Amino acid sequence: MSNATLEIRNLHARIPGGEPILRGVDLVVPRGEVHALMGPNGSGKSTLAKIVAGDASYEVTDGQVLLEGEDVLGLAPDERARAGLYLAFQYPVEVPGVGIANFLRLALNARRPEGEEIGVMDFYQKLQTAVKALDWDESILERNLHEGFSGGEKKRSEILQLLVLEPKYAILDETDSGLDIDALKVVAQGVNAARGPDFGCLMITHYQRLLNYIVPDRVHVMVDGRVITEGEKELAMELDQKGYEWVREQVGA
Repeated sequence: MSNATLEIRNLHARIPGGEPILRGVDLVVPRGEVHALMGPNGSGKSTLAKIVAGDASYEVTDGQVLLEGEDVLGLAPDERARAGLYLAFQYPVEVPGVGIANFLRLALNARRPEGEEIGVMDFYQKLQTAVKALDWDESILERNLHEGFSGGEKKRSEILQLLVLEPKYAILDETDSGLDIDALKVVAQGVNAARGPDFGCLMITHYQRLLNYIVPDRVHVMVDGRVITEGEKELAMELDQKGYEWVREQVGA
């Protein structure tokens, strides 16, 4: 297997002192592909995203998270980000007093070697290109990060960050949650703009409708803390029609 992958290998995790949430997750996302992770509420999808990003409120009891062959479980969240991981949150938080443009320039430079910081003109050109890809007015850049944003604006802002930071791998945790159809199309437009041979993406979602606009290369189904099956995009359509109990019966889970 090529090392150009994000690989989750036999991952077990829980809240310290609690019952297991992840029960041996195995999942591989190569660079150059967009994968979907589907599953019912409580299956562990968001827990998986948080653990990969470095949320310290969970205890990993076994397994590995390999970023191009390197186990990142021992790295702090900012170190994982500098290594090329990005997480778009299900519920993005407001950061009063921090402008979007300043935040993104600092974040972008933090990922670069010292002395190779991006110039002001190059940065604003990159930022304007990303704003245009999302059909957004540049006046959004004058606002503070997520402060006073609607739910749809917050999700669009997360995709703006993705386009500017250009991570190796992104995990989008229910980016479609709470979006109307117009906002969903704009977010999908941004994710599709990010697609390319150097970018791998895992989209976490409950519903097949997102996959009408972002066609995945692979679909994984997570139930009770582990991935029980995977397949082509048609699997998502079958899930939408038949439900998760159907897939459990198919695989004997």
